[in-house]
Amino acid sequence: MDKQTNRGFFKTLAAQFAKFGVVGFLAFLIDYGVLMVLTQALGWDPVLSAAISFVISVVFNYLASMRYVFTRRDDLSRRKEFVLFVVLSVIGLGINELVIWAGTAAFGVRCGTSGAGKNGSMPAAISMHLLSGPRRTDPGTTDR
Repeated sequence: MDKQTNRGFFKTLAAQFAKFGVVGFLAFLIDYGVLMVLTQALGWDPVLSAAISFVISVVFNYLASMRYVFTRRDDLSRRKEFVLFVVLSVIGLGINELVIWAGTAAFGVRCGTSGAGKNGSMPAAISMHLLSGPRRTDPGTTDR
């Protein structure tokens, strides 16, 4: 790659990363907001609430990411693409649930524990998405 091509690639990658960050931040707000409503306003179990809020945010994240961040891959059907996204999300859900459960068990306080657990699970979720994102798209081909 020459300097000009290299510069264009990194510029495109930086733009894609910024969009990825905005979509991820919005997904986090949805996840956290639903979690707080279910646990604090409605008094639901934190682990169940975390699972519900996570699923809602994953659906938003998938739709928004495929619309604004990533381009479709010609070598992967929509069905396979969605299955891959769901598999990675289920792994993320497992990590999320484990952290929420551990936080609830350790602190024994329903109010606030789910929020602390959610904040504790963020680094794992972000890492998971960053590791899975490049496999779904080529930053050099994005047109958004």
